[in-house]
Order: sequence, then structure tokens, then C-alpha cells
Amino acid sequence: MTTKQCHVLVFPWLAFGHILPFLELSKKLASHGIKISFVSTPKNLKRLPAIPTNLVNNIKLVEITLPKVNGLPESCEATIDIQQHETPYLKKAYDNLQESFEKIVEKDPPNLILIDFCSFWVPKVAAKFGAATAFFSVYTAATLAYMGPPEEMRWGHKRKTPAAFTVAPEWFTFPSLVSHRPDYAPTMLRNLHVPDESGKSSGQRISQVIEESEFIIIRSCKEFEGEYIDLLEKLYKKTVLPVGVLPPERIIANEIESTWSNTFKWLDTKRAKSVLFVGFGSEYKMPVEQIHELAHGLELSGVFFIWVLRKPIGEGSLDILPKDFESRVSDRGIICFGWVPQMEILAHPSIGGCLFHSGWGSIVESLGFGHPLILMPMVADQGLNSKLLVEKGIGYEVARNEDGSFRREKVAESVKLVMESGEGEWIRKNAFEMRNVFGDESLHEDYISSFVGYLNRFMSRHQEYEMVI
Repeated sequence: MTTKQCHVLVFPWLAFGHILPFLELSKKLASHGIKISFVSTPKNLKRLPAIPTNLVNNIKLVEITLPKVNGLPESCEATIDIQQHETPYLKKAYDNLQESFEKIVEKDPPNLILIDFCSFWVPKVAAKFGAATAFFSVYTAATLAYMGPPEEMRWGHKRKTPAAFTVAPEWFTFPSLVSHRPDYAPTMLRNLHVPDESGKSSGQRISQVIEESEFIIIRSCKEFEGEYIDLLEKLYKKTVLPVGVLPPERIIANEIESTWSNTFKWLDTKRAKSVLFVGFGSEYKMPVEQIHELAHGLELSGVFFIWVLRKPIGEGSLDILPKDFESRVSDRGIICFGWVPQMEILAHPSIGGCLFHSGWGSIVESLGFGHPLILMPMVADQGLNSKLLVEKGIGYEVARNEDGSFRREKVAESVKLVMESGEGEWIRKNAFEMRNVFGDESLHEDYISSFVGYLNRFMSRHQEYEMVI
């Protein structure tokens, strides 16, 4: 048998909450000697962190030019560049990559193509060149299981009203809290089952991806949500492989810009676990009125905090915060606009909790240090993640109004409960124990090694290839 280096082509959806986990998985596979072709648009590739020098020979960044589409602003190549209502036009442009993508595959045919939830047209391209296809989910197993088997995602036969999305689905074989808030349920129903301007619904996309993939891999681990992973295999009738939570690499201390030295000096003056980290990711654009309510809630709570705040498009820092807010909280709060060394801040012993949007990537980072979570889900899978964390006893969700808005008093109450009160002690304890799962590097390396072994067996069954490991 001819022994050749296995070649995996990686093609994530155009959102950094997807691109970065795909990159982390690529680096893990490259460290096992697998050749990676990482395909994305020029602007997105330029925004990636540098590939480690020991992996550059195994990871090739491949540019694919995003075609122009009416409704998609110029030079916008990822969800971070656009407003939420423009996402369907980005999907349409992504779908129009098919011809260019096929040329990339033809030029250097891979053994396997890892695709995202959006890439329903890739398996047919892969088949032309003898490549296998697998779906890599950056969502939790609980989120995927909640959406149901492929036929339910596509047609919605069992859930026809928003109310049906506010409870755990009937195919769950165990008690679960995983469901959407009533105010978000109509959005979930529409996203899953109603085609948008791209011509496809999310349910149509992901169901086809699952059905036409050889197997499924998922950014998760059985130690956290084993019951949902097992259920997923039954729903899909396919192999579902967890590859660990892919914790991001820490920045070496001397590589952090000196401009952050004052922030870390400030943290050094605070007692252990007394500072709240607040951040809603790079994707979600919080409306100014919600930013104001959150600011007043932080002020009312009385806790120390670091707040990473993204400016809404067209707004300056003076416009998005309440009048004189920064001066009123200057003795106990730091507001940061733009990028921060988040992992290094979360690693600081003074950090005692996180208030955030319940994105899976941020959950992975926070629980890696055992921080209890105050949850304010906004869009997409965040509400489902929040209910999963509440179910596991490691998070507390801020109460919302009927329309999904929130009040400053509820923000303050939730912060004080999780950070300081005796009532929140069990949440703090449970979250701290989670560092033994999310922070265990050897555990997640074992998941990668197991996946590489599976991939080796899969490839040798289908082609005369073995990986150089």
C-alpha cells in the first residue's frame, strides 16, 4: 500500500465564531502530520492569527474571492462586517463560490473536506474528485439535538408554531431545560423553516449537510454533554465524534502589548474572584439603549468589572454610554473598546465571573478557568446554550421582559447573586469544578488523537492512503 500524507480541506462559514474553531481544529490535525488546506476569503485570511512556525509546512491558506451580490455591502466578507439583516446576502454570496471552490478542489484534491452547516453544495463537488465529506459542528450537541433529525430540520412536521420551540422537544429521551425564550421562538421557527433571500432556510441547509456527510464531528466532549452526543447519533443514524472543546491557545505573557500593563496592574490590586468580566463577543451589535441599561445594571451591582464593549456602527464611545457613566464608575470599572487579550484577563486570579451572551466559544474560554456565568443570550444558539448551562448548574440567566428586553435591576440582581451571595455559592462551586473538564488540555488532546485514529481507519478503508502521524 502506498503511504501518503492525508490531505484535509477545511471550509468554514464566513463568521469568526466558525472560522476560528475550524482553524483550531486545523492546527490540531496539522500537529499530527495531516496536510491542511484552509479555504476562506482574502480579507478573512488576513485577519487570522499567525500560524505557529512548527505548523506552517502543514497548513496552507487558500484564498477564494467572494462574488458581489446585491444587498451585500462592498468589502464585507464575514458576519462581523455586516448587520444581522444582511446575513442572507452573505449566504447567497457564499453559495455563489461553488465554481471557484470546485477549481480549488480540482487543483489539489483532498481526501476529506470538512464543511460547515451552510455548505450544502460541497458534497457533490467533493464526490466529483473522490473526496469524502464530514460536517464539523461548532455548536453544542444539545443545540443540534434540539433542532432534531434532518427530516424535522427540513420540514418541521412536529413543531409548527413558536410555542413548540419554548419547550424541550419530544425526541429528547431525558429531562432537559434546553429550549428558547418565548420572545425568540418565532425567530427560531423562521430561521429553521422559512427560506431567506439566499433561497434556503437554515434547516434546509444543515439537514442536507448532515445527510450527505460521511460522519459528523462536534466541538464538544462527553464529560460535559455525553447524553446529548449519544442522542445525536440516534437522531442522525450516523457516527458522531466529539473532538474536544478546542480551547484557544494562551498568549505568551511577554507578547501582550505594553498598553495593557495598566489594566493588569489594576487587576493585581483587586482581591481574588472579585472582578466581573463583561463581554458580548465581536459579532453581536448591541443597540445603544440596551448598552445603557446594561451600564446602569453594572453600576447598580456595585461590583468591580472589566467591560469589553464593541461600538455600534457609526457611534463613538461618548455616544453609546450613559452621560458621566465612566467617571461615576472609574474607581471600580474599566471599559475597553475593541480587541482585548481576553484569555489572559480571564486567567487573572481576580476574575470571579463572566457576564456574557452565551456563545459557545466564550463558554469554553470561561469554564476553562472555572468562572461562574451570568447569561444574557441574544441571538442564534445562545439561548439554547444558556439553558444548557442553567441545567448543568454552572450559570444563571438574567430575567427578561416579554419582548426580550432586560431591566437594569435584573442585571444587578443577577450579578450580585452569582458573584457574592450565598444563594449563588452552588453555581460558583459547580463552575469551578468545570475547569477540570474544560481546562484539562490532556483530555482534549486525547479527543484529537482518537479522531486522528478514526480518520486513519476511515481513509484506509476508502482509499489507499494512510496518514503520516
